[in-house]
Amino acid sequence: MKYFKTTFVFILGLAFSYSCKDGSAIAKKEVTKQWFKGNLHTHSYWSDGDEFPEVIMDWYKSKGYQFLALTDHNTLAEGDKWITIKEDSIYQNAFKKYLEDYGTDWVEYKLDSDKILVKLKTYNQYRSRFEEPGKFLAIQSEEITDSFEDKPLHLNATNLEYRIDPKGGGSVVEVLQNNLDQVLRQREDTGTPMFPHVNHPNFGYGVALKDMVSLRGERFFEVYNGHPMVHNMGDSIHISTENMWDLINISYVENKKPIMYGLATDDSHHYHRKGSEWSNAGRGWVMVQADTLSARSLIKAMEAGQFYASTGVELHKIESTSGELSIEVVPETNITYTIDFIGCMKGDSESHILKSIVANSGSYKMPDDLLFVRCKVTSSKKQENPIENLIHEMAWTQPVVLSD
Repeated sequence: MKYFKTTFVFILGLAFSYSCKDGSAIAKKEVTKQWFKGNLHTHSYWSDGDEFPEVIMDWYKSKGYQFLALTDHNTLAEGDKWITIKEDSIYQNAFKKYLEDYGTDWVEYKLDSDKILVKLKTYNQYRSRFEEPGKFLAIQSEEITDSFEDKPLHLNATNLEYRIDPKGGGSVVEVLQNNLDQVLRQREDTGTPMFPHVNHPNFGYGVALKDMVSLRGERFFEVYNGHPMVHNMGDSIHISTENMWDLINISYVENKKPIMYGLATDDSHHYHRKGSEWSNAGRGWVMVQADTLSARSLIKAMEAGQFYASTGVELHKIESTSGELSIEVVPETNITYTIDFIGCMKGDSESHILKSIVANSGSYKMPDDLLFVRCKVTSSKKQENPIENLIHEMAWTQPVVLSD
């Protein structure tokens, strides 16, 4: 048995690398690693969010996130932009608090016919206020927002050097491919690590399975998105994003394409009203195990699959060595965890739960005829602010793939 690329042991604080051939470990190296928590899909006043970028940065940093990407639609936070504060008392009071917290030396505003106009801070301005080496990182990013006919087609680009305009195209696949190619081309031209990811494929049911499997060079998509209108769970005629994820990977592995990784994101827009009908912060994130808190290190780790997606469940260990996938949860008192090992056998057309246990840890011995396996952990603890019928806290590991 030969394993796909290199298998990794993820342990909080440490990572051990194994080079495996014929099922036996032949090398071992200890490398210091850390888990870093971050959100890669966030909106501010720079597009259709309803809060200043500084306030958003402060919220995420104060909640224990180590990195954040503001991904406003078809724009980067650069140049001059003034916004008008809405007359609604919620926004008027929020501005007063913003002014009180940051002061007139920071906040630039003016009155025009009794309306309050505020100049937004740029990425370079607000990042300098919040970034701390090893503690917090702001990543310049964009949501490339395009469409085909009536289908919304959105693609995030993480760690951009310069803005990308939506390119359009003659079909769903062509629009997506044109835009992700722009990201990959910028990466090649600049030498800066960056990556695209497909956002909320079930939003407006714009991106179908057949579209996803046709893409070239796409490695990431949102298996969970915290916006209340994205239909993570699908409906009577559309599959869920989690089901789509597995079907994408069946096609990708069979056609010898790199595995598709799954992200959880907030897609937060609303910071003053809270509830299932609003797109709030704090619903979904990724936990990346990297050696340093830098965009280069985080992206390198994510492209190697060294991360998991979560809506609340924290993992202590993810281990894939010697033909066995093992997982260990960081348990909370009086909370139970259902660990599902989900995968597909060679020749099957869909995935199945291969093993399910109620425990804080578990493992799955991978047979020779396994195509891939991943792990999903569902907690008995309910999310504080859920959407759809995704009530309980969850976590998803990345798929482990066996080669011929």
